[in-house]
Amino acid sequence: MRSVKLILVAGAASLMSTAVFAADMPMPPPQYYAPPAPPAEEFGGWYLRGDIGFSNQRVKNIEMGDNRNAALLSLQETTAFDTAGIYQVGVGYQFNSWFRGDITGQYRGNSNFKGTDRITFPSSGFVGSGVNNYNASKSEWVAMANGYVDLGTWWCVTPFVGAGVGMARVNIANYTDNGGTLVNFVSSSSYAGAPAASKWNFAWALHTGLAYKVNPAMTVELGYSYMNLGSGTTGPVSDYTGFTKGVAMQFKDITSHDLKLGVRWNLDAAPAYAPPPPPLIRKG
Repeated sequence: MRSVKLILVAGAASLMSTAVFAADMPMPPPQYYAPPAPPAEEFGGWYLRGDIGFSNQRVKNIEMGDNRNAALLSLQETTAFDTAGIYQVGVGYQFNSWFRGDITGQYRGNSNFKGTDRITFPSSGFVGSGVNNYNASKSEWVAMANGYVDLGTWWCVTPFVGAGVGMARVNIANYTDNGGTLVNFVSSSSYAGAPAASKWNFAWALHTGLAYKVNPAMTVELGYSYMNLGSGTTGPVSDYTGFTKGVAMQFKDITSHDLKLGVRWNLDAAPAYAPPPPPLIRKG
C-alpha cells in the first residue's frame, strides 16, 4: 500500500514540474503573412504597334482637269494598279476589355499604274477611233485615328471591328500618255507627259481582323482594311513638242483593299509568370 502511495506522489510531482517548466518557456510570436496581390486586369494601358502588308488598289476613273473627255461619244476605260507594300507604326490605348483606339502613321509604297482609254469620235463631221495608254506610279503617306471594338476572346483569339479617319497625301509621278487615232482613214500618234504632284485628301477606313494574345505583353494581329484615299493629280500635262496644255490628269476616288500582319506591345502588361510568395513577417 505504501508503495502505491509513493508512486502516486512521484507522478503528481512529475506533472507539477512539467507544468512549471512549460509556464517558464516563452510563447512563440504570432505570424503574419502579407495579403495576396489583387488579380491583374486583362486590359488597360498604353501599347505600341507595328504592321506590314500589301495593298490591292482601284481608281474610279482618270480624266483631264478640263473634262475634255465629255466631248467623246464613248469612252471605255480600264485601269489597274500593281500590288504595293504597306508599312505602319502607331501608339494606342486599351480603355477597357472591349474598346481601344490608336493613332497610326502609314507609308504606302510605289504602285505602278496602267490604264487604257478606247475612244469613238462623234459620227458628225468625221469618223474614227483612238486609244490612249497611260502609265504612272503612285504612293501615299497616311495619318489616321482609329477605334476598335473587341468582340470577345476564345482560346486567346479576339475578333475585332473598327473604323478610322484621317488625311492622305497622294503622290502621282512618272505619268505618260501614248496614244494613237484613226480618223477618216488617216492615222496619227501622240505622246504626253506630266511632272510629279501631290495632293492632301480626307481619308477614311473600315477595319476587321483577328488578334492572338501570345502573352500579356504581346499580341499578334491579322487585319483587313478597306481604305478610301481620295483623289490624286499629276502636274500640268505637256505634249511631245513640249507644249503645256495647262491642265492636269486627275485620278478620281482611289480605294484599296489592304491585308496587314501586325504586332502590339502592351507597355503596362502584368508579368507573364506568377511572382514568388512574399517572405514571412514575424512580430514578437
